[in-house]
Amino acid sequence: MTATLRLAFTELRARERVRAVLDADTFREILDPFAGVESPHLAPQGIVPQSDDVAVIGRGTIDGVSAVVVALDGGFQGGGIGEVSGAKLAASLEQAVADHRRGIPTRAVLLLETGGIRLQEANLGLLAIADIHAAIVQLRVFGPVVGVIAGTVGCFGGMGIAAGLTSHLIMTPGGRLGLNGPEVIETEAGVAELDSSDRALIWAMIGGAQRAATGQAEVLVADAAEDVAAAVRAAYAAPYPAGPVRSERVDPWLQEIAALDPSTRPSPAEYRARLTGGAR
Repeated sequence: MTATLRLAFTELRARERVRAVLDADTFREILDPFAGVESPHLAPQGIVPQSDDVAVIGRGTIDGVSAVVVALDGGFQGGGIGEVSGAKLAASLEQAVADHRRGIPTRAVLLLETGGIRLQEANLGLLAIADIHAAIVQLRVFGPVVGVIAGTVGCFGGMGIAAGLTSHLIMTPGGRLGLNGPEVIETEAGVAELDSSDRALIWAMIGGAQRAATGQAEVLVADAAEDVAAAVRAAYAAPYPAGPVRSERVDPWLQEIAALDPSTRPSPAEYRARLTGGAR
């Protein structure tokens, strides 16, 4: 018997990831590379711009329902959000809101591989991030907003907040989620605070398995395109809303913070045991 080849989701580029999530043969790209919409701010700084500015916007269907799937290409500038890429993301989500209001249910999926805001366009990126966050919150009124963090870049900065605002977050073991990336923390606070080269420690702290175990992601799946696509479909098949979305479950986290002793540093394993051993 011939074994079935399973394609790793992390080996796919952004455009291929969008195709993997949408129904077969329904992918239609909005503002594709041939549209020539790229950042005007990179070339003056000696950086060759990318023709889609890291953001791939796909329209199609998921299980026959209209859908928008957004993917960030971590291979260019770490998937950083700038003026153009941020505007593409925000507008695509705002269009999904408009579709819902016109009676056209539209599913929204965010495939996130990004270090956050692109430093070369920081203020413009910040403005776009605010619009993205607002659109996600508006979309949650109509149905699930699904996020996926698979690797290899992870999801940090303002887009880490965007991931937290989704109503259903899917991660693979290789995915990472945080506000500040390990390298940023090491640069600012020193290697004694965090050694960014300690891969085992980093993944134990902010990797997909830890985030799923501690309730900051809903589902942990294998790094396989078919498993990620199945998890996205399962999110839309589940009853919604099943309760307050993750970003509204504030009180339990405030209680955890109040109970922490700032003079000690619990290990990732101790932190996981603390959360999984309680009612949550």
